[in-house]
Amino acid sequence: MTEYNYEKAREKVQEKRKSKSLYYERPKDLERKPSWLKVPLPKGSNYKQVKSNLREKGLWTVCEEASCPNLSECWDAKTATIMILGGTCTRACRFCNVDTGNPKGVVNKDEIEQSAQMVATMGLKYIVITSVDRDDLPDGGASHFANVVKKIRSEHPETKVEVLIPDFDASPNNMKILGQSDPFVIAQNIETVERLTHKVRDKRAGYKKTLDCLKFYKETFPHITTKSSIQVGFGEDMEEIKDCLKDLRSVGVGILTIGQYLRPTPAHLKVEKYYHPDEFEQLKEMAYELGFEFVASGPLVRSSYKAADYLKHLRSKGIEV
Repeated sequence: MTEYNYEKAREKVQEKRKSKSLYYERPKDLERKPSWLKVPLPKGSNYKQVKSNLREKGLWTVCEEASCPNLSECWDAKTATIMILGGTCTRACRFCNVDTGNPKGVVNKDEIEQSAQMVATMGLKYIVITSVDRDDLPDGGASHFANVVKKIRSEHPETKVEVLIPDFDASPNNMKILGQSDPFVIAQNIETVERLTHKVRDKRAGYKKTLDCLKFYKETFPHITTKSSIQVGFGEDMEEIKDCLKDLRSVGVGILTIGQYLRPTPAHLKVEKYYHPDEFEQLKEMAYELGFEFVASGPLVRSSYKAADYLKHLRSKGIEV
């Protein structure tokens, strides 16, 4: 197998993204973001020190590459998200700015060791492992995912590991491989309401498929908390959101994040509505009324936003983890 050059692959993806953003002219009607979506620049001595340490070891986080608005806040809380299985996704969801293509079965096995190094370098108490979709791999990348989780749990047993995973084509065998690595939380995002799924997500994804996966994990590994996320702003209404949350609760999902969809480039889906912070509070109240155990809801909330706050929630209830 051809040797995988991680840095070269990263540079290629970044150049492709840059060329895309330059190619599309900003249309006159491109929505102007409201004031509450202004994002502060990352700052603080902890942020600078951590970034310096990561660069010395050639390590990167999704937090940086996705320009996450919550980077400083999460890093200060000793929480971070890393992406494995490369930077090229085999799917093409219309809200996502990750590069799409065919990775041709290439897997960087060094990611297993690098992930454990990331925990040590950043002094992480909580880490989220995510990835692109890898439909080019026989198991969708489940075994590589599991090996990363097991490596971190072995070398850093005090660190909680959350996984934000692909659907692995809803294969019970593949999902079982991931579940047996015993992460602290298993997350899979439903992304949008049922009516808009085919407009927003790749045709190989699916509303029911995501629900089936989440149900499988909860029934097969009942001790593992399951989590999902929905973005708003695609043109859904409140009743559709409520129905989606009911569906997630019906398969045992305990943690929910709700955030505002932001258009990465003019080539992506247009934002149909910017929700006010008060509306996010309403959605949060709705979710708690439906029985979710822990909810994060806000304009800048993302799937892994302050993921470690779930630990605080458990401890506030007297549950030691």
